[in-house]
Amino acid sequence: MPTNPPPPDDAAKASWPTQIHKQTWVYLLRRTIHEFGQDGGIDAAAGLTFFAVLSVFPAALAIVSLIGVIGDGPATVDRLLSLLNQVAPEAVTEVLRQPLDDMATASTASLTFVIGVLAALWSASAFVSAFGRAMNRIYEVDEGRPYWKRKPAQLAVTVLLVALVLLSATIVVVSGPILHAIGEALGIGNTAVSVWDVAKWPVLTAAVVVLVAVLYATTPNIQQPRFRWLSLGAIVAIVLLAAASAGFAYYVGNFSPYNQTFGTLAGVIIFLIWVFIVNMSLLLGAELNTELERGRELQAGIPAETQLQLPPRDTTSSDLRQRTAHIDEQHGTLLRRGQPLPARTDTLIARVRETVHSIWVRIRDHS
Repeated sequence: MPTNPPPPDDAAKASWPTQIHKQTWVYLLRRTIHEFGQDGGIDAAAGLTFFAVLSVFPAALAIVSLIGVIGDGPATVDRLLSLLNQVAPEAVTEVLRQPLDDMATASTASLTFVIGVLAALWSASAFVSAFGRAMNRIYEVDEGRPYWKRKPAQLAVTVLLVALVLLSATIVVVSGPILHAIGEALGIGNTAVSVWDVAKWPVLTAAVVVLVAVLYATTPNIQQPRFRWLSLGAIVAIVLLAAASAGFAYYVGNFSPYNQTFGTLAGVIIFLIWVFIVNMSLLLGAELNTELERGRELQAGIPAETQLQLPPRDTTSSDLRQRTAHIDEQHGTLLRRGQPLPARTDTLIARVRETVHSIWVRIRDHS
């Protein structure tokens, strides 16, 4: 961890990518690819894919149980299936009718909805937490924020991200025949539907930009340079995401034997691979941002060859882990020498007392 690092927005650093020299660009692009492998980018993307998929099931439970909460459940199911029947085969609606009717008429629909929402948020917060660990590994910084400070922030970020993901998914799904069917059901004219069919793409792009910017800015334990809605790494991540998604969709639709090989599991496998591609793009964009910051620091004469000189947000937890590791090392030395171990002073009670004292000191100093 850097000692006495310069301010994140040091005036000596380049403010724009155009101010970075050509040889610096070659250096940082080469390091981006190298460090992505060194930081375990592929393994991290696989782990993030697991946490992302884990949050899908409680979210689906919440959405389906909402039918029974909003009132007049069976009639709502009929309207939904009637709408779906205009754009999907009748066999699909018949398969869905019974489970939807059961969920809509269940006496515990409200409780199921609440449980589903809470479980979805908690599962999605696990993704945010895992993304933060991956970002800390990319920035080569320890997680120093204590749990009581880190988890509420992660939950707040999760609520925003879930809202953005739902918005993005709705924009993608509500198009073509589905959009026109909804327009007819709501009595909206064709002109408004046509306008939305064009305007939805800028809205979708804005939602994705906000999602990536929030993840990049809030998850790592570092004080970053001034906030930018659209960093170079975010642009690369979004472009890679769009290109990879389009290419993968084209491959699956034209050349892939997924359906013949995996049958009904093909959709699940395709979804998993797509989520993996999304996470790989996000992590590669974050890696580019990291090396771009390294290039800015090196050009400014700041020694960042081995570690970025960015101050951490908090060091409370990392300091405690270092002290515990030091005590364990000392005790190991005593055991090797055949000497008795002293009573430990880093017990849970001692840690709680130290944490409370640290909070009190910070409140006192800022009052």
